[in-house]
Amino acid sequence: MGNFDNNRFRSTNQEWETPDEIFVPLDKDFNFTLDVAASNSNTKCKKYFTEKNNALIQSWSGEICWLNPPYRQVGAWIKKAYQEAQNGAVVVCLVQARTNTNWWHDYCMKGEVRFIRGRPKFKGCKYGLPQPLAIVIFGKIAANCSQSVMELNL
Repeated sequence: MGNFDNNRFRSTNQEWETPDEIFVPLDKDFNFTLDVAASNSNTKCKKYFTEKNNALIQSWSGEICWLNPPYRQVGAWIKKAYQEAQNGAVVVCLVQARTNTNWWHDYCMKGEVRFIRGRPKFKGCKYGLPQPLAIVIFGKIAANCSQSVMELNL
């Protein structure tokens, strides 16, 4: 059995920073106001929730949210993102494209899904992520938003 704990396929670190080549084009389209799953060192927005703030119990209503969730709890985060969109938030999520999971079918399929081509390398990571990724968007979506991030060859 291979050792997959050396930053190759699995990581205990849940705070990898989103690559700029994914975030910047999306921010240009959506103008995010809140990073809901951040730390002081990896936030993408001026306003953000840390683990201590526990975004899962906060209101995101009226915000345009960026969500790169800790993947160990992605189902809870996607459920929250969907619920907050029902209350007026726009939530753009970067998640693993786990189309075989309940959370994918129960929530992601109700949003706009944009699959990412390639293997993005998160900041500080030695290798690109081997799982497929997707952008899932919940809430009212501006008609002029591009889909440029889908065309990245990462």
